[in-house]
Amino acid sequence: MFLYCGIACRRKFFWCYRPLSTYVTKTRYLFELKEDDDACKKAQQTGAFYLFHGLAPLLQTSAHQYLAPRHSLLASLHKPEMETELKGSFIELRKALFQLNARDASMLSTAQALLRWHDAHQFCSRSGQPTKKNVAGSKRVCPSNNIIYYPQMAPVVITLVSDGTRCLLARQSSFPKGMYSALAGFCDIGESVEETIRREVAEEVGLEVESLQYCASQHWPFPSGSLMIACHATVKPGQTEIQVNLRELETAAWFSHDEVATALKRKGSYTQQQNGTFPFWLPPKLAISHQLIKEWVEKQTCSSLPA
Repeated sequence: MFLYCGIACRRKFFWCYRPLSTYVTKTRYLFELKEDDDACKKAQQTGAFYLFHGLAPLLQTSAHQYLAPRHSLLASLHKPEMETELKGSFIELRKALFQLNARDASMLSTAQALLRWHDAHQFCSRSGQPTKKNVAGSKRVCPSNNIIYYPQMAPVVITLVSDGTRCLLARQSSFPKGMYSALAGFCDIGESVEETIRREVAEEVGLEVESLQYCASQHWPFPSGSLMIACHATVKPGQTEIQVNLRELETAAWFSHDEVATALKRKGSYTQQQNGTFPFWLPPKLAISHQLIKEWVEKQTCSSLPA
């Protein structure tokens, strides 16, 4: 169990954790630190910290993955000196995320999202005056009118569409070559999750959803802090012709169980093949889209087994 506690000093950002025992103990301790600046300052003296420069965490390279070292409070150093002293580099989180272990990936994602939110909310939207953050970084307050601002996440649906025997996967031009994923889109104001899914599927691939099933959710730090709400959706029988919205997607296609199951087993880097194409591959395990796709494959496998 870990305690989140952020401080900033001369553009060097630190993220602190502290071991605790049970979930209830941790939750109540976190609540105390959010509300009591003095208690938070005391905790920082014995905590350990993740380091950020701007929004990039300090990471160390080990084999085929990154390690996120944790430190006690440090003197303020310039970026090159910090990297040399701690034998690491400040690396863009988007590039490193899938080469981190699950715990570090989760904590660094949370830390970066909060740091980004603080950077973008330094002034009150009503008075225009500078806002002040509390020690824990859990809120900002406008001294002129006492309006309190809390960090927020944008809800995003991510949906794996199936016609019963196949699943629909798509790619955007920004994706790495060869990678396909489930459909995703932000919720519009006033929409329910169900309405967003039906609209996104209709907008992006021209299909009408018949039924929905919730799968799981995940915080995602990009572009500025999102709550990914993952669901399975089935389309109406006989209405499976894809009409790709090229403003949203580069391409989309139906994939069989065997094609997807094979892609899930692929590991390592994905390089261009001799014929100029890239192998079909899927998002890494830490991404909730991977969980969605894996769950669909497992369900299809079970349903095909003899009774």
